[in-house]
Amino acid sequence: MAPKRPKGAGAFPQPVEHPVPTPPDPSALYAALDLGTNSCRMLIAQPKGSQFHVVDSFSKSVQLGQGLEQTGKLSRASMSRTINAMRVCRQKLQRHNVTNMRLVATEACRRARNSQHFINQVRRETGLALEIIQPEEEARLAVISCAPLVSTKSEQLLVVDIGGGSTELVWIDLTNVPPRERPRAIMRLHTGFRQDAGPFAAAKVVDWISVPLGVATLRDQFADVEDDSARFALMSWFFEENLEKFAPSGTEQARDGFQIIGTSGTVTTVAASHLGLRRYDRTKVDGLRMTSDQIDAVIHGYLKLGEEGRRADPRIGKDRQALIMSGAAILQTLMRLWPTDRLSVADRGLREGLLYQQMSIDGVLEDVPY
Repeated sequence: MAPKRPKGAGAFPQPVEHPVPTPPDPSALYAALDLGTNSCRMLIAQPKGSQFHVVDSFSKSVQLGQGLEQTGKLSRASMSRTINAMRVCRQKLQRHNVTNMRLVATEACRRARNSQHFINQVRRETGLALEIIQPEEEARLAVISCAPLVSTKSEQLLVVDIGGGSTELVWIDLTNVPPRERPRAIMRLHTGFRQDAGPFAAAKVVDWISVPLGVATLRDQFADVEDDSARFALMSWFFEENLEKFAPSGTEQARDGFQIIGTSGTVTTVAASHLGLRRYDRTKVDGLRMTSDQIDAVIHGYLKLGEEGRRADPRIGKDRQALIMSGAAILQTLMRLWPTDRLSVADRGLREGLLYQQMSIDGVLEDVPY
């Protein structure tokens, strides 16, 4: 006897509905593009509370400044690579219908004799309008990008942005700002380093400097030195010489209440090496705190590896191997001058600062604690 068929056995199954995420309103999207000496990077994001949510991103090594030290001009090959990368950025901007954007170029375009020709060519071939920003604005944008990482215990703060063509240092005194207000006081610097306190306690910028030496330009200065350790020592000494005009360079800083925030590929690579990551993980690196001793240990490890060993190291990779030791020389110089138990690693920088700036001006960020 055949088994009795269960009731409803022939019915069509009920579909399970998976909600499709609603695409963000294009008018709520902001884009920031940072064209540096070595890389072209872009973020598209929407405001979320006091911060933002990244919708799309792009990053590519274009080596725009290749050969700039020798010729004083951007080469045809480097301009061609960069324009190809910017075509990809344009496609992303069009796909998301972004209208709020700032697209900036930094040290390579500031120095090149043919930078205006390049800017015109970018506009003609991609429709994108690049603007060359000055060192003070570059430094200011790097500072505000790091506001969420500022400790409420920090009374003296040094923000360091190691770029491809330049390095920006900003020293900030927070002693007159209530502890819980310190991250917000840093964010308010988007309007300028000279603050009218108004109803708020203001962060005081003691001094800032833009040194025309980054990972690419410093490496090029000593490309003819074959010995790895000798080249590293010369780069570190030369970078320290260029800090003579930076006011806090001659003063000894107590470790208590002192924080350094480092933002660059060099700092994040050193952090990944310290953690022993096999694959880069931003969630583990961004906000990590390291001591001077831990950083020294990683750098000494790089020197022991040698060029081939660094190229084979998955945390460094083939592309960054050529730049990591010049970046490490800059970082070690800073640690020697201002040893600290609290260097905060920032996987953020100019792009994030551009986004915070635009959103702050438009008043779309909530004024809540970080």
